[in-house]
Amino acid sequence: MKPPIEVLNKLVEKMEAPLAFASGDSYHHLSQIKNLEKLMTSLLRQAKEELPWGEHTSRKDHIDRLCDAILDLFDGYDTLTKERKQDRLSQINPIVAKLKVLLKNFVESEPNGGPSFEPEKDTDITNILSQPVQFVQGVGPRIAALLARKNLITVEDLLYFLPRRYEDRRTISRIAETVPGIRQMIVGRVIKAEARFYGRRRIFEVSVDDGSGILRAKWFKGREAFLRATFRLDSRLILAGGVSGFPFEREMIHPDFETLNDRDDQLLHFKRIIPVYSETEGLHQKTLRRIQWKVVRDYSHLVRSPIPEQICRKRGLMEIQDALRQLHFPGNDREVQLFQEIRSDPHRRLIYDEFFFFQLGMALKKRGVVLEQGICFRTNGELVRRFYDLLPFALTSSQQRVILEIERDMASARCMSRLLQGDVGSGKTAVAMAAMVTACENGHQAAIMAPTEILAEQHYRNLRTWAEKLGLKIQLLTGGMNPLHKKALVDKIRTGGTDLVVGTHALIQEGIEFLNLGLVVIDEQHRFGVVQRAALRRKGPAPDVLVMTATPIPRTLAMTVYGDLDISVIDEIPPGRKPVRTKIFTESQRMRVYEIVRGEMNKGNQVFIVYPLVEASENLDLKDATQMADHLQNKIFPGYRIGLVHGRMKGSEKDRIMADFAEKKIRILVSTTVIEVGIDVPEASLMVIEHAERFGLSQLHQLRGRVGRGAVPSFCILLIRKIGSEDAHKRLRVMEQTHDGFRIAEEDLAIRGPGEFMGTRQSGLPDFRIASIIRDGRILREARADAFALVEDDPSLEKPDHQELRQVLLHRWGGRLELAKTG
Repeated sequence: MKPPIEVLNKLVEKMEAPLAFASGDSYHHLSQIKNLEKLMTSLLRQAKEELPWGEHTSRKDHIDRLCDAILDLFDGYDTLTKERKQDRLSQINPIVAKLKVLLKNFVESEPNGGPSFEPEKDTDITNILSQPVQFVQGVGPRIAALLARKNLITVEDLLYFLPRRYEDRRTISRIAETVPGIRQMIVGRVIKAEARFYGRRRIFEVSVDDGSGILRAKWFKGREAFLRATFRLDSRLILAGGVSGFPFEREMIHPDFETLNDRDDQLLHFKRIIPVYSETEGLHQKTLRRIQWKVVRDYSHLVRSPIPEQICRKRGLMEIQDALRQLHFPGNDREVQLFQEIRSDPHRRLIYDEFFFFQLGMALKKRGVVLEQGICFRTNGELVRRFYDLLPFALTSSQQRVILEIERDMASARCMSRLLQGDVGSGKTAVAMAAMVTACENGHQAAIMAPTEILAEQHYRNLRTWAEKLGLKIQLLTGGMNPLHKKALVDKIRTGGTDLVVGTHALIQEGIEFLNLGLVVIDEQHRFGVVQRAALRRKGPAPDVLVMTATPIPRTLAMTVYGDLDISVIDEIPPGRKPVRTKIFTESQRMRVYEIVRGEMNKGNQVFIVYPLVEASENLDLKDATQMADHLQNKIFPGYRIGLVHGRMKGSEKDRIMADFAEKKIRILVSTTVIEVGIDVPEASLMVIEHAERFGLSQLHQLRGRVGRGAVPSFCILLIRKIGSEDAHKRLRVMEQTHDGFRIAEEDLAIRGPGEFMGTRQSGLPDFRIASIIRDGRILREARADAFALVEDDPSLEKPDHQELRQVLLHRWGGRLELAKTG
């Protein structure tokens, strides 16, 4: 047997001669070489079969993948036209160049004849798929610009640009047997083609006969010269579209068509299940379909998804390349309804693939936090027990359970990253204070960040009462503070002159330094982007992080956006809190609503009235807070003082109005959603929400939570102008039927989708191409279980079988999952 080095040298020499042409400026000469497919196939198969790999299987796989990619592109090469050959060679060249480098490295790096070098990263296939769409045959600058409108920039973008629906064109109908209301396909002979006038309107009309009857195809607009040249007498056509005109004559308006003497792709649009893509102006279905046919044919074999084989077998997953081919052009034996409903096996493969790699990133993020050295706090100390004694209520069993979960995290050597969910009024603040007292008792500082000055100030007032009785120094830091006062406060934070800091985003500004930050609490976390949360965590060496939300997050959403966090849920409401009765009223019942408001005032209670806008808008026919506050004061309730608060007001002005409302100097507070979170006025018994149909369910639930915080019976009125559909009415009925925040959140998520549910500023929401956390919850749970189990077995993806898995993960999610610690 020849020494390995001789086999390698000989192989490189054989390959370099014909491939040398590929490095030139043009592929013109190379495209004219006869039997190039046969020659290259022979050499590549020799590379796969004869190289002495020994134990270097991962390196063999590296070379094998490149060889396979070139073999696929050379398949049928000798039968192509000269132009098509040149197109194929332009795709082959970068892969060949990489293969040559790898083979040479094998030869040059091991004098003893055995391969020992570390292969370069497998980036060439990624580079090919990252090529601009103009590398696709038939896509020039004009079409590339149209594709860019749909954010289709690369070859990979096109591969994952899936049909929005499918049409079943496998069956040809006889004209006499066509029925109204469904799309059908007929084949017939052109017996007449002419322009006709219907009134003053010029229409091009083609009459087609299939022996059973005549059908007229009509075009109200279009290139008449092109249509006249296309529909020649006696030519045979395939037409597809909706049939109308019953019972007098059958007609199709602007049907899809194909002449049966077209040779190129006459069966691409007919006699099959055809994909229907989302269009943009100037780029129509046939053009898109031809482009996608070429993309799938020439590039789908390059897509890699190295999910371990045992997982694919367990979950019954097909090969991802086959899945992409079937999703774009399903086989004629497929059940079209499964494709329409996104329940087909190819759909399931791509959905699982997206979820698996995202959850793999989540698992690695969580593992990274687990491995990071944190602070070992001593828990359940004397100061914490004194805090419990200060509480005017007994902790619920749910609060006690969550405190134990937090204490276990704080006592461990790892950094805590925990999400605390609790419905409105469930007692999250007391739980967070217990954690902050623990940090302070251990000689560390604690900080709590709120999204608005109003909420930060309320936290400060509530926490200060407890802190002062425990001997802890507490300070409030907001953006609107007096500069001199702020400078003195910043010095206290830096030198350890304060134990607890309550603030807004001002906490993360440059120049704010903590002496020894041990715990970060982030309230209403959905208001902050991932970068803001990361900035606050960097204020300490390795602080524990507790993020809180009063917006219940459905389980599937929590598994995606917060998949790297441990989750605690307070699922009990403190005893004594009464549910808020909720009822829908329409605009015609407005005066009845005003009577109810007046009745609450007569009882000595207070009222919130919320509007969606601060001021009137030319584009929206909606009532606004500013004008309605004036109207209510002067026309409806002149005997009661009415206040107005909204997000555009200065902090000091908002503070004054909120203080007057808390002291009952103001009886009716007109507001925008600035009072959605954190406002605590025990004697407010009625919440009126104008244009309730404009709000999401979770937002309505948060607003409703501003009342019912005292001993008085409380109510919420959803005042609607009009309901656009039965679905919208049904959506608001949920608010009348339940106070369960998680059920409301699930309904809201299903109706509005995850992006709108979380808010447009939520940068933690993954942008899946096909997967839906609402529709595909079962697949998400399977993918999460498999991904976390894999990371448990191989925490750094260092095993040889997982190298490619790591590369694909970094390619897909590396940048977006960088800030792991803050969720």
